[in-house]
Amino acid sequence: MPTYKEIVTKAVIGKGKKLFKDTYDLYIEDNVDTVLGCWVINHEMSGRNDKGSVLITGSFDVNIWYSYDNNTKTSVAIKKIHYKENVNVRLKEASTLTDNSEIIIRSLKNPTCTDVKSNEKKIIYDIEKELGIEIIGDAKVKIAIEDDFDDYEIIEEDNKNINKIMNDIDNNINEDYLKN
Repeated sequence: MPTYKEIVTKAVIGKGKKLFKDTYDLYIEDNVDTVLGCWVINHEMSGRNDKGSVLITGSFDVNIWYSYDNNTKTSVAIKKIHYKENVNVRLKEASTLTDNSEIIIRSLKNPTCTDVKSNEKKIIYDIEKELGIEIIGDAKVKIAIEDDFDDYEIIEEDNKNINKIMNDIDNNINEDYLKN
């Protein structure tokens, strides 16, 4: 009958992903004629325990290229966006999110501009991002072991090899070695 041992190790105790869609606005000095492009760069994020849920803080830069002055001039408006998202990640049974838990945040879908509109000096744009969250914590694993299990292999002596070695020793001994 096997006995059991418990091993305490680090393991993924919770994992999930979430899609975020947010609308932002940007006021500029020029009357916008046409929005020519919008791109998002420099995305950074991190997560921490916040009373049993995961608080994700991050930022990214939004660059909006637009034309003005009857489409005769262009400019790029830049805005740094800071965000906070509070997410409840389902943990595996008997696991708890603590301050010692390691929280890994990954960008599964980088922030991208999905829609942009302009109204005179105001640009309204939608940003979509998907974040993956992994929580690493202590976990106990039970494994069955057999009391009489021996994973060492018995090494059998090769008698032919031993006899050869002994013969070599006997034939190569210089009995006069100490007399010199």
